[in-house]
Parts: sequence; structure tokens; C-alpha cells
Amino acid sequence: MSDTVEFKGQVALVTGGARGIGRSICLRLAREGVNIAVADVMLDAAAETAKELEGMGVKAMPVEMNVSSGESVAAAIKKVASDMGRIDILVNNAGITRDGLIMRMKEEDWDAVLSINLKSVFLCSKEIFRTMSKQRYGRIVNIASVVAFMGNAGQANYSASKAGMMGLTKTTAREYASRGITVNAVAPGFIITAMTDKLSDEVKQAMMNNIPLGEFGTADDVAEAVCFLASPASKYITGQAIHVNGGMYM
Repeated sequence: MSDTVEFKGQVALVTGGARGIGRSICLRLAREGVNIAVADVMLDAAAETAKELEGMGVKAMPVEMNVSSGESVAAAIKKVASDMGRIDILVNNAGITRDGLIMRMKEEDWDAVLSINLKSVFLCSKEIFRTMSKQRYGRIVNIASVVAFMGNAGQANYSASKAGMMGLTKTTAREYASRGITVNAVAPGFIITAMTDKLSDEVKQAMMNNIPLGEFGTADDVAEAVCFLASPASKYITGQAIHVNGGMYM
């Protein structure tokens, strides 16, 4: 595809797209006229988000996907490519936490986080490259985290999964640059979500003290960065991470 690629009318697949940051990413891309496949393990929630997106004038479809299962990922991506005609953008957003100090962390909690957060990126990227390589165009955006760069007590599994994601981002960026495919990451800091709402006021204040801009980020802040990296405007950027953290990490 040429340098004058149109963003409007492209097709994006967003994992974990039904709620939270994933939903905000879907909405932001839809505002640009991008058609969306909302992939989530919760099909009903994905259907609700897809309906909302259709109300914005774009094509949208919910697709059930267990991102830790190669079989589920392959089937979902095949369905999206068939129903939507193509896939131009993949946003690897699905993720979970199972926090605990490493000496108390259960093996199953380590495995679950690495599987959902890191193995999923391998599975989805591997499958999507088949489609994007034929098109000789694609944008992959991985949702990493500030803890991939800083570490965080009580999050050995989560930090490791996101650090691994960064290594995978750089490697796949090198492997597929010649096919017109860019691979980048967005690394959020402390973002207000349903997950962070559960934290105590003391923990929130401690986090706030480490943010130079003096406020927490929103899902929309992350979505803006994702939208840029998913767009044709980012054509000369690959293997990079955009930090969205208010200066928490520099």
C-alpha cells in the first residue's frame, strides 16, 4: 500500500475490547471511521460494545476469543478476516493481574498471567501475520505497562509478562518490517479503571506522589496513543514504546 493509505474503512481487531481500556480503544478508532472486531472471552459484553460502535456509523462485530488458546485465536481471526474482508490493525490489549509477593505467589497465578498477557500476544501476532503479510500492510499495537520498565513489588508475574511483551514487540518489528507491518507498544502508567478503583486511598496517594503531572491517566489517554500508532501517520515508527504515565517513568 502507498504512503497515502486511508485510515477510514480499515479493520481493527482489539482483544479484551469489551470493557475498560479496550473499549476506549475501540471507540477512539471508530471515531476515525475504522471498522472494529471486538474480541473478548465474554461474548455478551463484546456484543454490547459492538452495538455501541455500530451506532457511530462503522461496521462492528463481536467475536468470542480465549487469547490463551491457539485454537480459539486461529478460529476467531479466521472468522474476522472472512466476515470483515481484511484485518489491518491488531491491538493486543487483553490482560489480567494476579498480584502477590513472589514468595507467596502460586504457580497457577504465575502461569495464568503469563498465558493471558504474553502467550496471547504470540498467538494473536503469529496468526495475524499471515493476513497482514499478504496485504503487505499492517499495524500491531501491544498494550504493555510502566512496570515492564520499572518493576513493581507484588507484581512479579505481571511485570515479567509485560517486559516479555516488549522483547516480543521488538523482535516481531524486525521480522516483519519488510512486509510493511509495524509493531509498537503503548506502556500505560497508573490509569483509572475498574481494577484500580479497588485500591485503597493510601495506595492511590502513594502512586500519585510519583507522578510529576499530579494526576492519574484515563483510558482515553491510552486510546489516543494507540490510535496514532495504529494509523498510517506512524508509518516510520516500529519497535518502539510510547509511555503514557504522566512522567512516572522517564
